[in-house]
Amino acid sequence: MSDLNTLRERAYRIRRYALRMGEVQGQGYIGQALGWSDVLAVAYGHALAYRAAEPEWEGRDRFLLSHGHYAIAFYAALLEAGIIPESELETYGSDDSRLPMSGMATYTPGMEISGGSLGQGLAIGVGMALGLRQKRNPAFVYNSMSDGELDEGSTWEAAMGAAHHRLSNLICLVDINNQQADGPSGKVLGFEPLADKWAAFGWHVQRVDGNDLAAVRDAFDAARSLRDAKPRVILFDTLMGKGVPFLEQREKNHFIRVDPPEWEEALRVLDASQSEGALA
Repeated sequence: MSDLNTLRERAYRIRRYALRMGEVQGQGYIGQALGWSDVLAVAYGHALAYRAAEPEWEGRDRFLLSHGHYAIAFYAALLEAGIIPESELETYGSDDSRLPMSGMATYTPGMEISGGSLGQGLAIGVGMALGLRQKRNPAFVYNSMSDGELDEGSTWEAAMGAAHHRLSNLICLVDINNQQADGPSGKVLGFEPLADKWAAFGWHVQRVDGNDLAAVRDAFDAARSLRDAKPRVILFDTLMGKGVPFLEQREKNHFIRVDPPEWEEALRVLDASQSEGALA
């Protein structure tokens, strides 16, 4: 089992990489990146089978970034995993960069799909999971998605399909941060009781604090070891801007524009929190 201190260091570095990339462009989906870093740290530091030097290794677990606007968070995880060199960080969002602002599989090593049209990732994951089972490949398919995607009918069609085909190699990771472009997710279109809905669709369901590393790690382990022949979903309640209090407290932080001095302050606060153990 991965040491929590090691995972905490990974999550801290993922947050720091994301802030540094945000500083390059002066804006970005930083709130999501900071909130989702603990899940990504456990995914790439504990749960997933992958080879950093061989991103297309056939035995790898597939990680689908359905919410393509989370790319800045995902790139930070790929940097931490050694799949992308740190030297490319400064190219984020620039012309001809392998790190465009929205995830695109044709550009980035380790990026399985071009996400961003919300609600598509889970359907693709169903197809991938079926294909892997047909080939007797024991790899898992992880679909990382946002609570805004719960508004999309294609998400629930895919959920029904996964349960029908008993896809025990499919694990869906849902970020419940209760924010989307048009306002609080639960007010745009109410989705509770969410755990009951997924269970009614035939999935094994867990709901945990997505910023509690021990709980996140245990949820991944439980999803992977489950004996039931059904798909698994983990609902993660997360805090936008986690680790940088003045970003956590912003009323609207779906897409953040930060003045140059604030980037430096965000890094300083994050570093101080890490040294004091406040992100524990």
